[in-house]
Amino acid sequence: MPPVTLRPFGSTGLDVTPIGLGLAAVGRPAYINVGRERDLGQDRSPGAMEARTHALLDEAVALGLRYVDVARSYGRAEEFLASWLTGRNDDAPHVTVGSKWGYRYVGEWRMDAPVHEVKEHSLEMLRSQLAESRRLLGTWLRLYQIHSATFESGVLENPDVLRELARLCEEGLAIGLTVSGPNQAAVVRAALGVRVDGVNPFGSVQATWNLLEPSAGPALAEAHDAGWGVIVKEALANGRLLLPGHAALQRVAARHDASLDALAMAAALAQPWADVVLSGAATADQLASNVAALEAPVSAEDLDDLASLAEPAGDYWAERSALAWA
Repeated sequence: MPPVTLRPFGSTGLDVTPIGLGLAAVGRPAYINVGRERDLGQDRSPGAMEARTHALLDEAVALGLRYVDVARSYGRAEEFLASWLTGRNDDAPHVTVGSKWGYRYVGEWRMDAPVHEVKEHSLEMLRSQLAESRRLLGTWLRLYQIHSATFESGVLENPDVLRELARLCEEGLAIGLTVSGPNQAAVVRAALGVRVDGVNPFGSVQATWNLLEPSAGPALAEAHDAGWGVIVKEALANGRLLLPGHAALQRVAARHDASLDALAMAAALAQPWADVVLSGAATADQLASNVAALEAPVSAEDLDDLASLAEPAGDYWAERSALAWA
């Protein structure tokens, strides 16, 4: 495999790699990814999940990845990352860490929790969660993002929050937002228009883009053209792209003698506006397979073929919202 090279992350001043590791799937016992029973087995204790997280991070560094994605709501993901960072000083300085605020994990490490996370986009939540993230991650925390900014939460129109984000940006912390849902593109465009004393505090966006749900692509291209860094999440559609029934993906994968996950990741990497595509792997083997996307470039013909997989955004998000926490 060719070496994974660092690249600038928009105009933030940060360096990233084309593939990053997201820890949403391993920071808490339950999540919505398909196939977790097979991937994780029965032992979801904090100790087992921390060991799994460390093994994934070791594999990521060995493969050349240098961007790691966490969030306050990902159970103990920040804690697990922090214990890995402090225990691996040779590699740790080369890792760029992005985290998020706006959701709090309330699942109490229960598989059957009635509610796993609660959303709040207030100034108080920003300040308290940033303090928690900094306590764990210290100077490794380089990017801090609104977790799932939406029109409904009002966060893009909250002057107190926006002023605080602008202040943090001026102090040197890169500020971004993540988006979800069928209105992703509209939220991104609204964020591009935010100004605090004439300055936009945002320098990046993280959005869902995959072969089933590509609707945010044009807005992400606009963000990239504006100098923002762009991160792709859920490139495998929470594992749904690996289930039977996606004939075009199977056809193109066979054409390149590649795995389905590598081809789906490669399609995201082929988007000219994508700076980082996150792997949500739960095992080292899955991560290595995802990273094989770097050797499976897709052609314009392949992308045309794969475009047939796209679903109406509303249908996609309705199905995603119905996925069980397992």
